[in-house]
Amino acid sequence: MDDDDRCHPIFLIFMELIFATNNKHKLEEIQKLLSDKIKLLSLQDISFQEEIPEDYETLKENALQKARYIYDRYTLNCFADDTGLEIDFLNGSPGVYSARYAGENCSFDDNVNKVLEEMGNTNNRAARFRTVIALIIDQKEYFFEGVVEGEILRERTGNGGFGYDPIFKPIGFNESFAEMEMHKKNEISHRGLAAKKLVNFLNTL
Repeated sequence: MDDDDRCHPIFLIFMELIFATNNKHKLEEIQKLLSDKIKLLSLQDISFQEEIPEDYETLKENALQKARYIYDRYTLNCFADDTGLEIDFLNGSPGVYSARYAGENCSFDDNVNKVLEEMGNTNNRAARFRTVIALIIDQKEYFFEGVVEGEILRERTGNGGFGYDPIFKPIGFNESFAEMEMHKKNEISHRGLAAKKLVNFLNTL
């Protein structure tokens, strides 16, 4: 390949996007879905170390708040997501509080323990994961949602994934999210579905 070939558009990245998260697992999941023409940057890549506020009661509002927080400071195209586990028996909880359900500075294990304790032996274990992505490009705002229905298991299974993955089994599968290989999980997961909508939209630009 000579220098002229390297300048051909097929070898160029046409867009850089900041993913407003410090969660490396989320970053890895979505990066695998993006085309080579889209370069995904983390908050670490732009040396952003503050805590981004999440002050609202809906996933959509929180996702947009996080995206705006970065866009307003850097004027760079970005997106943010907010994800919640909604459990019917718990009246939709933990919902927007999924990441901190067991309290501030809690661990994933703490959250899982609290859910399992509150669920007890109930047979009503229906639940869903919901993700909303808020994208800001040149001051315009767009939203993409993904939902996967499933059930809460009675105990942890699998060592992969993160968060509530060891106790969530999607409908139609015999494995928890934590037992699935990442490519399989991305095909059906809430974040994967929302990210695919995001990617499809970006491909139309």
